[in-house]
Amino acid sequence: MENRISITDLKAKKKRREPIVMMTCYDYPSARLLEDAGVDVLFIGDTLGMVVLGYDSTIPVTMDEMLHHTKAVVRGSSRAHVLADMPFMTYQTSREDALRNAGRLLKEGGAQSVKLEGGVHVAETVRFIVNAGIPVMGHIGLTPQSINQLGGYKVQGKTPAAAARLINDAEALEQAGAYAIVLECVPAQLAATITERLAIPTIGIGAGPDCDGQVQVYHDLLGLFEDFVPRHAKRYAALGPQITEAVRGYANEVRERRFPTEKESFLVGNAVFSEAAKIS
Repeated sequence: MENRISITDLKAKKKRREPIVMMTCYDYPSARLLEDAGVDVLFIGDTLGMVVLGYDSTIPVTMDEMLHHTKAVVRGSSRAHVLADMPFMTYQTSREDALRNAGRLLKEGGAQSVKLEGGVHVAETVRFIVNAGIPVMGHIGLTPQSINQLGGYKVQGKTPAAAARLINDAEALEQAGAYAIVLECVPAQLAATITERLAIPTIGIGAGPDCDGQVQVYHDLLGLFEDFVPRHAKRYAALGPQITEAVRGYANEVRERRFPTEKESFLVGNAVFSEAAKIS
């Protein structure tokens, strides 16, 4: 059986200056496809609330929902590292709650590590979880679970004071034992500075090209939604219109009685029905 990519493997990639490829993933078939494509980290982000479950933000996502989707991704993969997000209010209430919920994502969900948002103010929680043997990835910059406090989806670290706070956040997370840190929507120069100062990998999303790896949302990359494309995302395909057109073709053929045909049907000899008529 092939071993999964470990946090040791991911940290070694930074030393070799080998970029880490990370993508969100929420289900079994997607996990199989992304792993076959060579993705290093399959990330069950709480973005599933918006792109899969139809919530307005990540705030309503529950532990049960995260566990459900994490299990599916684990079943669909064998090589990639599986990283699961900790939903809002599953680690903010107490360190004990944080440890309990992080443990569930590994023990019940099958993930290899967890991610949580915040810098200096969550560093001791990160340390508490790591000391229990659970690998933690940090997340600073734009932190979607704090969107009501941040006042919207805005670039962070644009002033000297804000940039200094993010550097302090990153260093605090590293000192607490985080094995990597997501940098979301921060100026490229700041992300490069943080990446240079840390011994652990940085994973960028809207943070420029100098991070140790990149993460993108599955649905953005594949063009499954037409109404909004984040600036930090690049569409490598436009599957949304293709899927709509394919299903429209199916619907038309059903309504016109052109599907199914004999080719898609199961047939037996007429003698069977002759005998059946006699029996009935």
